[in-house]
Amino acid sequence: MAKNPKAPDTRSGRSPTRRPRPRRAKAVPEASSAADIEDLAPSVPGAAAPGAAAPTALRAQLLRWYDAHRRDLPWRCVSGSEEERAYAVWVSEVMLQQTRVPVVVAYYERWMARWPTVRSLAAATQEEVNEMWAGLGYYRRARFLLEGAKQIIEKGLFPCTALALREVRGIGDYTAGAIASIAFNEVVPVVDGNVIRVISRLYTIADNPKESSTVKRFWDLVGQMVDPLRPGDFNQAMMELGATLCSKTKPGCSQCPVSSHCQALALSREKSSVQVTDFPRVVPKAKPRSDFAAVCVVQIAQGLEEEAADPKGNDHLFLLIKRPEEGLLAGLWEFPLVLVDQGKTDLLNRRKAMDKYLSKLLSIDMVRKPDVILREDVGEHVHIFSHIRLTMHVELMVINLKDGVDRLCKKGADSTKLKLVNESCVESMGLTSGIRKVYNMVRAFKEKSLAVSEIGHVPTRKRTRRLKR
Repeated sequence: MAKNPKAPDTRSGRSPTRRPRPRRAKAVPEASSAADIEDLAPSVPGAAAPGAAAPTALRAQLLRWYDAHRRDLPWRCVSGSEEERAYAVWVSEVMLQQTRVPVVVAYYERWMARWPTVRSLAAATQEEVNEMWAGLGYYRRARFLLEGAKQIIEKGLFPCTALALREVRGIGDYTAGAIASIAFNEVVPVVDGNVIRVISRLYTIADNPKESSTVKRFWDLVGQMVDPLRPGDFNQAMMELGATLCSKTKPGCSQCPVSSHCQALALSREKSSVQVTDFPRVVPKAKPRSDFAAVCVVQIAQGLEEEAADPKGNDHLFLLIKRPEEGLLAGLWEFPLVLVDQGKTDLLNRRKAMDKYLSKLLSIDMVRKPDVILREDVGEHVHIFSHIRLTMHVELMVINLKDGVDRLCKKGADSTKLKLVNESCVESMGLTSGIRKVYNMVRAFKEKSLAVSEIGHVPTRKRTRRLKR
């Protein structure tokens, strides 16, 4: 899975020191599942003797090109102690997993402005981290960053070798190699999707790039190639080359600094049936499963008179549910959501499922529905995860609670966490992109279909079209 190059410049005005070659790891710790790129790492990643398979000329040509053409990225401009650089590498590498560089830059700068050190991050809450991360997706990465920071502070020392870094929650072989080589100048390899593409073409490796034996071969080859004096720059140069010139579909072979070493290019010149882009082999992705959900945006108008509504919506609250602490989108807030079978996505069955769910959470008889003054079908939104295609059928429900919201939540009736927030809070919260889309759909629906003059203005009973079940 391709990933953009990233990481701060390791050159800090001092002569780099070659560290001892790391021992072979016994096994990848469980934390290596933090991101897909970590799952590519072999169970026994080795760093063979540098220079065994790569000519000195290749290293020199690649590093010269990198020095002249590398992109100016904020995480490559970090100065300070090794620990400060290591933290910057860590944050940027995790953000760049599954995310393009242009998107990450703004997130990285905001993150570092708020939590410039690992100690400041360790003092943050998960909710604060989620809010800062909102929109980047793959929220497990954010959770592991926070847990890893807390673990490092508890131990009192930022690990400085790849072996020690792999013991940190959420850091696998890829991230450990990046931090160790870039921040601490350790001679260890780094293999991501970009590096796999470069190596596949340099050595015409046609094997399945996702098979464990092939992945181990990539790690071994890169381990032999790492420059002993500038390991961090070499690893970044390999990733930079794969992200820019050695692209998936349109490689810039005429500008490539190591084209003279590329076996795929040489083979393509000999045989017209062979293309450089034949390497690495394209492995079809598994088709994502299709899930279906009923989503109900519950808006609460507390204490309103029968014919009156606050046009500014200051007293209007939205019901949010916190997802379980494990699994997809763990610990994040969302509107009430219930998965339904594909054959039961019609309005009647969706509402039955939602009523049953809400009855468990709220002290409202969803059968009689005396407090429901509006319930409208809004539409649907399809949200794509890496392995799930989720179709969300969205509806808006407005509840008028003249007695206030104290009776809304059943005390001790359910362990699910609830939260009531006003509209300005919803606007600023770190909601997932899918839930944010749902909220925007409801806003647009109220403005257009219900002729609401201001966002948050709840229609009175006279305006409401109550639907029969």
